[in-house]
Amino acid sequence: MMDLAVRDIRRNPRRFMMTCAGVGLLMLVVMGMSGIYRGIIDDATSLLNATDADVWVVQEGTNGPFAEDSRLPEDLKKTLRGMSGVVASGALSFQTFQTQWKEKPLRLFAVGYDQALELGGPVNIIEGRPIRRSHYEMLAGVRSGLSAGDVITLGNDGYTVVGIVSDNVVSPGGDPVVYLTLPDAQELLFKKDNAAIRNDRARAGEKAPGADTHIVNAVVLRLADGRPMERVIDDISRWKHLRAMSAADQEKILTGGMVEKSKMQLWLFRTILIIVSMAVIALVIYTQTMEKTREIATLKLIGSPDSVIVRLILEQALLMGFAAYWIGFVLFQLTYSKFPKRMIANPFDLQALFAVVMVICVIASISGIRSALRVDPARALGG
Repeated sequence: MMDLAVRDIRRNPRRFMMTCAGVGLLMLVVMGMSGIYRGIIDDATSLLNATDADVWVVQEGTNGPFAEDSRLPEDLKKTLRGMSGVVASGALSFQTFQTQWKEKPLRLFAVGYDQALELGGPVNIIEGRPIRRSHYEMLAGVRSGLSAGDVITLGNDGYTVVGIVSDNVVSPGGDPVVYLTLPDAQELLFKKDNAAIRNDRARAGEKAPGADTHIVNAVVLRLADGRPMERVIDDISRWKHLRAMSAADQEKILTGGMVEKSKMQLWLFRTILIIVSMAVIALVIYTQTMEKTREIATLKLIGSPDSVIVRLILEQALLMGFAAYWIGFVLFQLTYSKFPKRMIANPFDLQALFAVVMVICVIASISGIRSALRVDPARALGG
C-alpha cells in the first residue's frame, strides 16, 4: 500500500519536496535548540567537574562561589586541610574580565589557584607547560583562541600564556577559562589602586588600611575514601560564617538556578516549532486530500475499503515527516559545530525527536482522513 502513497506523491513531487525542506529547516532549529540546551548544562558544570572536589566551602548564607559572591580568609585552606577525613584542599578565586585582543573584545573567566595545594588547578594541559612563576603567567582554555606565547593585559599588567588547557572547561556562563596563580588573581580581584585608597581615607576622615588581598571565593576539599561526606559537611557548617556543600549541591545550584530561565525559553520555543511543524504538515495533507477528491471517490466507487484511503493519507504524512526529519538531521550534523554557542548532539534527544515527529505526522493526518472519509462516491461520476 506504500506504493500507492508513493505513486500519488510522484504526481506532484515538487510541492512534496518543498514541504519536506521547509519542515526540515524547522527540525534543524529544534535540534539546534536541544543542542544549545545540552551545551548550556555542560558549560554550567564543566568547571565544577574539572575541579573534582567532594566538598565546596563558601561564605555562610550564600550560594557561592558561582551563583553569588562569597569571600573567605585564605588561611582557612590550611585549617580545613587538617580536618579528619580531608586528604586534599584548594583555595580558589573567580573573576570575569573583558579585555581587548587583536582589536576585538575578549571575555575571560579567570580562576586563581594555589600552586602549593593539591586541588583546584588545571588538570589537562594539552600544549605548553604549567605555570612556574608566581606572577604574570597564565594558562588559557582552547576556546579562548589564545596560543602559548601570547601576552594578555589584565588590570595594569601583562600576562604571558604559557600553556593551553582542554576546551571542555569553561565558566558557568560559557566564557573561556584562564588560570592564574592565586596571588595574581587576588591582586586583580581585591587590591584597590592608590586613588581608591585615598578616597576611602578621605571619606573615613582618618587613616584607613589598604585592602586585604588574602581573600578567596571558595575552599575545596577532597575526602578520603569511605569518609562520610555528610559528617564533614556538618562539622564545617558548625563554624561561624561558613557553608559547606557537596559537589551535587553545587550542581543543583548551577543547573537549577543559573540556567533555569534559559532552559524554559528553549523548551518553549521547541514546543512552538513542533506545533508549527504539525500545522504545516496538516495543512499540506489536507490540501492534497481536497485536490484528489475525485480519485478518492473513485476508490470508494470501485469498492475499496476505508482502510485503503486512511493508509494512503497516513503514509503520505509519515513519508513527509520522515524525509523532513532526515533533511534537518543532515543539516544539523553539518552545521552544529560551527555555531558560536557550543552545541552537544545528544543521541537520546535526536531519537526522541524522531519519535515525536512520527507522532505529530499521525495527528496532522487526522483532518485529511476525516475529510476523505466524508467524500461521496458519486463525485467520481461528476456528481
